Amino acid sequence: MVTIEEALGRIHENVTAVKTEILPIEETVGRIGAEHIFATFDLPRFDNSAMDGYAVTMADAGGVVVSRSTIFAGDRSDVEVVKGRGVRIMTGAVVPEGTDAVIPVENTEETENGIRLPDRIRKGANIRKRGEDVAKGEKIVEAGDTISAYTVSLLASQGITHLRVFRKPRVTVFATGHELRMHYESIEAHQIYNSNAPMFIARAEELGCDTTFTGATADTMESIEREISAALDADLIVTSGGVSVGDADFTLDAFDALGMERLFHKVDIKPGKPTTVGRIGKTWIVNLPGNPTAAAVNFELFARSIIHRLEGSNRPYIAPILTRNASERTLKPGRATVLLGKFDGERFEILERQGPGMVRPLAEADGMIVTRPDVERLKENQPVRMIPFRWSQNARRAPDLFTF
Repeated sequence: MVTIEEALGRIHENVTAVKTEILPIEETVGRIGAEHIFATFDLPRFDNSAMDGYAVTMADAGGVVVSRSTIFAGDRSDVEVVKGRGVRIMTGAVVPEGTDAVIPVENTEETENGIRLPDRIRKGANIRKRGEDVAKGEKIVEAGDTISAYTVSLLASQGITHLRVFRKPRVTVFATGHELRMHYESIEAHQIYNSNAPMFIARAEELGCDTTFTGATADTMESIEREISAALDADLIVTSGGVSVGDADFTLDAFDALGMERLFHKVDIKPGKPTTVGRIGKTWIVNLPGNPTAAAVNFELFARSIIHRLEGSNRPYIAPILTRNASERTLKPGRATVLLGKFDGERFEILERQGPGMVRPLAEADGMIVTRPDVERLKENQPVRMIPFRWSQNARRAPDLFTF
């Protein structure tokens, strides 16, 4: 049995990124860039006005200037600014030669003789300098960056139309357990619905994966081996054992029979001790416990870490939020314990009702905290580290996930 730190360490040491593809920049939002991108020209490309106003010299401070022309954004103009003569200029327009500053219209006064300027003029005022936003040759996207709508804006400002990104990780899910039925089937009084498989599919899609559900398999060695073999074109297979230990072990036996190299088997965590991560060829395997909450929290720690590595992120480590505990809680020491709770932006409220086999707490929780094995009590207002569910917070280096 390994600790949580050891399990995560092995994942980050061994899992590598998937292959890449080239997409139009508009289709790359949420994807991970696979190459460094450097600016090919300065932005702005020329000194330009930050205001609607007058381009003037400092020598005319407190005086009156004549303005007989206007430069609009996008205009090409050969006009020059000299003492006694300013130029009307619009926001974004090229600043003409001789300009020391742009004076906003509201800071000037129209007179019979021309435009009266303020007594003080600061050199460079209201002028956007060439390259002050982006300098030619500057790195604007780093390989491993998550592309956002604002990254797309930056790429477009450089005239870049396509970007190489890592393709989405392919995740395959299949269900086991003869007593389980899928949610689209009818059930008998002695049967229950499989809530894990739809959960894994939905969560993997939330994390940016392409998912495939291959259905429920019969509880025979041959059937499970066929299911696994058919899924080996995936980057990651996620499954969970049935309600009984025997079903879970049977699934694990099938993976082993197909040559799975185990990264670890069993984790010192409550809930979810019987979690296994391994690899068959280039396909990663996560075999989770059958209880829904136990399966979910271990998916969040281990499958999610694998996905971040597969997708090529330069921030592959799950990062917690430092907040405060809302109310006192007594714990049973001896094993690292996961507690689900709600987060209101200021404090983390541990859910009163939660257990390994429950489903509702997962829908209510905003995240979870993980306590070290020796923690017996969490005090009110004590600092805690929350791992969020409803958004992704990641770091370049492995942070401390534990609440003391």
